[in-house]
Amino acid sequence: MNPVRGKLITLEGGEGAGKSTLLSGLRAHLERTGLEVLETREPGGTPLGEAIRALVLDATRSGVSAQSEALLMFAARAQLVRELLQPALRAGRWVLCDRYTDASYAYQGGGRGLDLNSIAQLEAIATEGLKPDLTLLLDLPVAHGRERANGRGSSDRIEREDDDFFERVRHVYLTRASAEPQRFRVLDASRSTDEVLALAIAAVDALREGPRI
Repeated sequence: MNPVRGKLITLEGGEGAGKSTLLSGLRAHLERTGLEVLETREPGGTPLGEAIRALVLDATRSGVSAQSEALLMFAARAQLVRELLQPALRAGRWVLCDRYTDASYAYQGGGRGLDLNSIAQLEAIATEGLKPDLTLLLDLPVAHGRERANGRGSSDRIEREDDDFFERVRHVYLTRASAEPQRFRVLDASRSTDEVLALAIAAVDALREGPRI
């Protein structure tokens, strides 16, 4: 008998939103319930994706065009979908992914100003229609998030953008969440770590239980 298809849960948000901490808590929760969990990230997750990640985030690389950045992101994504995500989901595993396609709409679309229709075309090619079953959007004011991120040490190439860039990123994230309320759960990332985790667990458990009839 083929296993039941797994679920794809993505975490999105601006800089300093606390995605890494939340991922660890969610993974521990799901594993306690007996699920087999795969944790990955974008860009990255595969040898090719990690090499692309190093290129894209390298703070010493100036003059990278918005178009080049987007194409690199989707190249890493295409490899992740085929090498990791699709096989894991077919095997019944639950996948926790730090960023996915919404990040390209927010960062390359909102932040860089690329046409959203062009991003949608790249999405169709790279993902072959693979969409998250649930997206947790960690939202907090840009100034708050950047203060947190600055406390982590050196910044990568994208983290060095100005506040206006990140305001546009946040706006697109919230716009997408409003347009797809069935998929998104917006979490107030200014709350305590425990409170955010509890809200995220409630959303994930609701996904496990399925729609109520």
